[in-house]
Amino acid sequence: MSSGADQQPAGEGSSLGDAASHFTTEAGGTPAGVGRYVSVDAVTPVEFLPGLGFRPVLGQKAMTNFVTFEPGATAPRHVHEEEQIVIVLEGEFVFDLDGDVRTMRKGDVAVVPSWVPHGAWTTDTRCVEVDVFSPPRSSLLQLAEAQAAESAANAEAAEAEDSAAEEA
Repeated sequence: MSSGADQQPAGEGSSLGDAASHFTTEAGGTPAGVGRYVSVDAVTPVEFLPGLGFRPVLGQKAMTNFVTFEPGATAPRHVHEEEQIVIVLEGEFVFDLDGDVRTMRKGDVAVVPSWVPHGAWTTDTRCVEVDVFSPPRSSLLQLAEAQAAESAANAEAAEAEDSAAEEA
């Protein structure tokens, strides 16, 4: 591994880190769980409010929530303990970040610290965005855990089906 002294200054063509330390293969601890793949399209959306679909995916210490805003949908102004990063994937919506109101489009990101008031709405367009929560958003945990258990059960059933087909 290289030391900080080997690093180039920030600028075009340089980085603040080095590939060897970023992509290390030396485990500094025990894996926290088994990795898994999730098809977001296979996660059944839950509508807490009309036109506002949530599809949470739970990790060990973080959560992503794939959110669909249909035209005219509103996520009312609210606060929560969890830090949130909002990433617009397609379409647009209006986002209110503690009174700073902006139209967000594909590629735009908002960072919402704990307890900062925020809300969002669409006018005549649809918007798909991802919310990243750390720690996982408590109000979505039960839903995400149930969906993860269902996904694991489906994977086990598919594996058993594959084994049975191979034996036949």
